[in-house]
Amino acid sequence: MRAALAEANRAEAAGEVPVGAVVVVDGEIVGSGFNQPISTQDPTAHAEIVALRAAGLACSNYRLTGASLYVTVEPCLMCVGALIHARIGLLVFGAAEPKAGAVQSMCRSLDHPSLNHKVVVITGVLEAECSAVLQGFFQRRREGNILTTPLS
Repeated sequence: MRAALAEANRAEAAGEVPVGAVVVVDGEIVGSGFNQPISTQDPTAHAEIVALRAAGLACSNYRLTGASLYVTVEPCLMCVGALIHARIGLLVFGAAEPKAGAVQSMCRSLDHPSLNHKVVVITGVLEAECSAVLQGFFQRRREGNILTTPLS
């Protein structure tokens, strides 16, 4: 999770919402990413997606069976779909996302009975630190101390 937090800090330095993710296979980070939708003008460039893409390239396979995804914030519905398609075995996240979290908060998408892939979930890892990164970012943004690219 510390590596995911480092990625979140990279996101904030780039003017993005500070979310970071890493994919681990056999104890080794094979993919990492941070939120980049503003800078890349790509609505799918969430930290999880960026990390999964990097891991797929590193492993020469779009299936990451048995891999673990560590992310600082509860994934959204799009990212949950991606980790199911990648066949991630373990999802570990820090802070819940009450408005858009699709694991336990807004909905429990991993529990859908039609899914043929099950993901083990561990929540609350370094939760206070992960929450503080997000809360600090949005507090500074409300105070006008963070510049981001305006949305059109």
